[in-house]
Amino acid sequence: MIYRFRIILDTEEDVFRDIEIEQDATLEQFHNVINQSFGFDGMEMASFYTSDEQWNQGEEISLFDMSDGNQPVRLMNETSLIDVVHEVSPRLIYIYDFLSMWTFLVELAEIAEYENGKEYPSVMFVHGQIPDNAPDKEFKADNLDDTNEEEGFLDLDDYDELGFDENWN
Repeated sequence: MIYRFRIILDTEEDVFRDIEIEQDATLEQFHNVINQSFGFDGMEMASFYTSDEQWNQGEEISLFDMSDGNQPVRLMNETSLIDVVHEVSPRLIYIYDFLSMWTFLVELAEIAEYENGKEYPSVMFVHGQIPDNAPDKEFKADNLDDTNEEEGFLDLDDYDELGFDENWN
């Protein structure tokens, strides 16, 4: 079977690519097609994340194992698309270049039959130009504001209350 995806750059302007790829392709192969279709050189770190209907970030599937070996890491070259994407769970988040944080919303649009004579993967449709720089991301912690003392949060500017013993060693 062939998976048809829409990959949308998380920006205000409409920038997306429609890609079709075999369902048993690895996420590393998908990563390479996405990079080529958006004009990246593919030399930066990247990860896919499983996602729910509200685009909440789930399990990471990494390009390389950068862990300390204590916890298992799912890798793109060992994970097939069909292992993480299907009709019940059609969404992924793809982040390219962890310094710039190019963020893409990836959604399975259709599952189609393989067409004889057609080469896969292929870019079916291109819309919009990628900006020169990654869109700014606004990272916020939930429920943090100036009234945190009432909720039991420590004020790190008030060192006297932390019980720090400067002669501890």
